[in-house]
Amino acid sequence: MLLHWSPRSPYVRKVMIAAHEMGLQDRLHCVRTVVGGTTPHLELMRENPLGKIPTLVLADGTIIYDSPVLCEYLDTLHHGPKLFPAGAERITALRWLALGDGMLDISLALLSERSRPADKQSQPHMELWRGKLMACIPALEAEAVALSASAFSIGHIGIGIALAYLDFRFAELNWRDGNPKLTAWHEAFNMRPSVQAHLPVDDR
Repeated sequence: MLLHWSPRSPYVRKVMIAAHEMGLQDRLHCVRTVVGGTTPHLELMRENPLGKIPTLVLADGTIIYDSPVLCEYLDTLHHGPKLFPAGAERITALRWLALGDGMLDISLALLSERSRPADKQSQPHMELWRGKLMACIPALEAEAVALSASAFSIGHIGIGIALAYLDFRFAELNWRDGNPKLTAWHEAFNMRPSVQAHLPVDDR
Protein backbone atom coordinates (compact mmCIF):
# COMPACT_ATOMS: atom_id res chain seq x y z
CA MET A 1 0.00 0.00 0.00
CA LEU A 2 1.40 3.37 -1.04
CA LEU A 3 0.77 6.25 1.33
CA HIS A 4 1.23 9.85 0.24
CA TRP A 5 2.92 11.14 3.39
CA SER A 6 4.67 14.03 5.09
CA PRO A 7 6.27 14.14 8.56
CA ARG A 8 4.74 17.58 9.19
CA SER A 9 1.10 16.65 8.65
CA PRO A 10 -0.89 15.88 11.81
CA TYR A 11 -3.45 14.05 9.67
CA VAL A 12 -0.70 11.77 8.36
CA ARG A 13 0.55 11.33 11.91
CA LYS A 14 -2.90 10.10 12.90
CA VAL A 15 -2.72 7.40 10.23
CA MET A 16 0.81 6.38 11.17
CA ILE A 17 -0.02 6.08 14.88
CA ALA A 18 -3.16 4.10 14.05
CA ALA A 19 -1.24 1.80 11.70
CA HIS A 20 1.41 1.26 14.39
CA GLU A 21 -1.26 0.36 16.96
CA MET A 22 -2.69 -2.14 14.44
CA GLY A 23 0.71 -3.62 13.61
CA LEU A 24 0.37 -2.53 9.99
CA GLN A 25 3.01 0.17 9.73
CA ASP A 26 5.41 -2.08 7.80
CA ARG A 27 2.79 -2.60 5.11
CA LEU A 28 2.74 1.10 4.24
CA HIS A 29 5.14 2.36 1.59
CA CYS A 30 5.40 6.02 2.54
CA VAL A 31 6.10 8.44 -0.30
CA ARG A 32 7.02 11.99 0.63
CA THR A 33 4.41 14.25 -0.97
CA VAL A 34 4.63 18.01 -0.53
CA VAL A 35 1.33 19.87 -0.65
CA GLY A 36 0.20 23.33 0.41
CA GLY A 37 1.07 26.77 -0.82
CA THR A 38 -0.29 27.98 -4.12
CA THR A 39 1.13 25.33 -6.46
CA PRO A 40 -1.12 22.29 -7.01
CA HIS A 41 0.43 18.84 -6.82
CA LEU A 42 -0.84 17.56 -10.16
CA GLU A 43 0.35 13.98 -9.73
CA LEU A 44 -1.42 13.66 -6.39
CA MET A 45 -4.55 15.30 -7.79
CA ARG A 46 -4.83 12.53 -10.36
CA GLU A 47 -5.37 10.18 -7.41
CA ASN A 48 -7.08 12.55 -4.99
CA PRO A 49 -8.68 15.56 -6.70
CA LEU A 50 -8.54 17.44 -3.40
CA GLY A 51 -4.74 17.29 -3.58
CA LYS A 52 -4.51 16.47 0.11
CA ILE A 53 -2.59 14.03 2.25
CA PRO A 54 -2.82 11.39 3.52
CA THR A 55 -3.97 9.49 0.45
CA LEU A 56 -3.65 5.71 0.26
CA VAL A 57 -3.27 3.80 -3.02
CA LEU A 58 -3.92 0.06 -2.87
CA ALA A 59 -2.27 -2.56 -5.07
CA ASP A 60 -5.41 -2.87 -7.20
CA GLY A 61 -5.51 0.88 -7.79
CA THR A 62 -8.21 1.65 -5.23
CA ILE A 63 -7.66 5.08 -3.69
CA ILE A 64 -8.70 5.94 -0.14
CA TYR A 65 -8.89 9.32 1.60
CA ASP A 66 -9.18 11.22 3.96
CA SER A 67 -7.57 10.27 7.26
CA PRO A 68 -10.66 9.00 9.17
CA VAL A 69 -11.75 6.86 6.21
CA LEU A 70 -8.20 5.64 5.73
CA CYS A 71 -7.87 4.68 9.41
CA GLU A 72 -11.19 2.85 9.37
CA TYR A 73 -10.11 0.90 6.29
CA LEU A 74 -6.86 -0.12 7.98
CA ASP A 75 -8.86 -1.25 11.01
CA THR A 76 -10.45 -3.94 8.81
CA LEU A 77 -7.05 -5.46 7.98
CA HIS A 78 -6.03 -6.82 11.38
CA HIS A 79 -7.40 -9.13 14.07
CA GLY A 80 -6.30 -7.23 17.18
CA PRO A 81 -8.29 -4.77 19.29
CA LYS A 82 -10.21 -2.43 17.03
CA LEU A 83 -9.63 1.32 17.08
CA PHE A 84 -13.18 1.80 15.76
CA PRO A 85 -15.30 0.07 18.41
CA ALA A 86 -18.90 -1.06 18.12
CA GLY A 87 -22.03 0.14 19.85
CA ALA A 88 -22.17 3.19 22.08
CA GLU A 89 -18.40 3.22 22.38
CA ARG A 90 -18.18 3.82 18.64
CA ILE A 91 -20.20 7.03 18.87
CA THR A 92 -17.99 8.31 21.67
CA ALA A 93 -14.83 7.45 19.74
CA LEU A 94 -16.13 9.16 16.59
CA ARG A 95 -17.18 12.23 18.56
CA TRP A 96 -13.72 12.52 20.08
CA LEU A 97 -12.21 12.04 16.63
CA ALA A 98 -14.44 14.79 15.23
CA LEU A 99 -13.39 17.13 18.02
CA GLY A 100 -9.71 16.39 17.45
CA ASP A 101 -10.01 16.83 13.69
CA GLY A 102 -11.94 20.05 14.17
CA MET A 103 -9.19 21.37 16.40
CA LEU A 104 -6.63 20.49 13.74
CA ASP A 105 -8.65 22.24 11.04
CA ILE A 106 -8.82 25.40 13.15
CA SER A 107 -5.13 25.15 14.08
CA LEU A 108 -4.09 24.93 10.44
CA ALA A 109 -6.30 27.87 9.49
CA LEU A 110 -4.71 29.89 12.29
CA LEU A 111 -1.22 28.80 11.25
CA SER A 112 -1.89 29.79 7.64
CA GLU A 113 -3.19 33.21 8.66
CA ARG A 114 -0.28 33.76 11.04
CA SER A 115 2.19 33.04 8.24
CA ARG A 116 0.89 35.94 6.15
CA PRO A 117 2.59 39.36 6.30
CA ALA A 118 1.50 41.20 9.45
CA ASP A 119 -0.41 43.84 7.52
CA LYS A 120 -2.38 41.16 5.67
CA GLN A 121 -3.41 39.15 8.72
CA SER A 122 -7.01 39.19 9.92
CA GLN A 123 -6.80 39.73 13.67
CA PRO A 124 -10.56 39.14 14.18
CA HIS A 125 -10.30 35.74 12.50
CA MET A 126 -7.20 34.82 14.46
CA GLU A 127 -8.85 35.75 17.75
CA LEU A 128 -11.95 33.78 16.77
CA TRP A 129 -9.89 30.68 16.00
CA ARG A 130 -7.82 30.97 19.17
CA GLY A 131 -11.03 31.31 21.15
CA LYS A 132 -12.49 28.18 19.58
CA LEU A 133 -9.34 26.21 20.29
CA MET A 134 -9.25 27.29 23.90
CA ALA A 135 -12.97 26.53 24.31
CA CYS A 136 -12.15 22.91 23.49
CA ILE A 137 -9.70 22.58 26.37
CA PRO A 138 -12.12 22.77 29.36
CA ALA A 139 -14.51 20.51 27.46
CA LEU A 140 -11.71 17.96 27.17
CA GLU A 141 -10.68 18.45 30.80
CA ALA A 142 -14.24 17.43 31.70
CA GLU A 143 -13.82 14.26 29.64
CA ALA A 144 -10.30 13.38 30.78
CA VAL A 145 -11.51 10.73 33.23
CA ALA A 146 -13.51 9.06 30.45
CA LEU A 147 -10.53 9.25 28.12
CA SER A 148 -8.37 7.55 30.74
CA ALA A 149 -10.92 4.87 31.61
CA SER A 150 -11.97 3.80 28.12
CA ALA A 151 -10.24 1.40 25.75
CA PHE A 152 -7.77 3.10 23.41
CA SER A 153 -9.53 4.12 20.20
CA ILE A 154 -9.30 6.34 17.17
CA GLY A 155 -10.88 9.05 19.31
CA HIS A 156 -7.94 8.99 21.70
CA ILE A 157 -5.57 9.34 18.75
CA GLY A 158 -7.55 12.28 17.37
CA ILE A 159 -7.55 14.16 20.68
CA GLY A 160 -3.94 13.32 21.47
CA ILE A 161 -2.67 14.55 18.11
CA ALA A 162 -4.72 17.75 18.28
CA LEU A 163 -3.23 18.64 21.66
CA ALA A 164 0.26 17.71 20.46
CA TYR A 165 -0.19 20.02 17.49
CA LEU A 166 -0.96 22.88 19.86
CA ASP A 167 2.35 22.13 21.57
CA PHE A 168 4.10 21.95 18.20
CA ARG A 169 2.76 25.18 16.69
CA PHE A 170 1.06 27.19 19.43
CA ALA A 171 2.96 26.60 22.66
CA GLU A 172 2.04 30.13 23.72
CA LEU A 173 -1.55 29.01 24.28
CA ASN A 174 -0.41 27.04 27.37
CA TRP A 175 -3.38 24.70 27.18
CA ARG A 176 -2.19 22.69 30.21
CA ASP A 177 -2.70 25.60 32.63
CA GLY A 178 -5.59 24.76 34.94
CA ASN A 179 -6.27 21.41 33.26
CA PRO A 180 -4.47 18.78 35.37
CA LYS A 181 -6.57 15.77 34.36
CA LEU A 182 -6.17 16.43 30.65
CA THR A 183 -2.46 17.10 31.16
CA ALA A 184 -2.01 13.75 32.92
CA TRP A 185 -3.95 11.92 30.22
CA HIS A 186 -1.88 13.50 27.46
CA GLU A 187 1.36 12.63 29.22
CA ALA A 188 0.28 8.98 29.24
CA PHE A 189 -0.76 9.23 25.58
CA ASN A 190 2.66 10.58 24.67
CA MET A 191 4.37 7.59 26.28
CA ARG A 192 2.75 5.06 23.96
CA PRO A 193 5.31 3.45 21.63
CA SER A 194 3.16 4.28 18.60
CA VAL A 195 3.17 7.96 19.50
CA GLN A 196 6.89 8.05 20.23
CA ALA A 197 7.59 6.35 16.90
CA HIS A 198 5.83 9.07 14.92
CA LEU A 199 6.74 12.43 16.43
CA PRO A 200 5.96 15.65 14.53
CA VAL A 201 8.84 17.06 12.50
CA ASP A 202 9.26 20.57 11.12
CA ASP A 203 11.77 20.05 8.32
CA ARG A 204 10.99 23.12 6.28
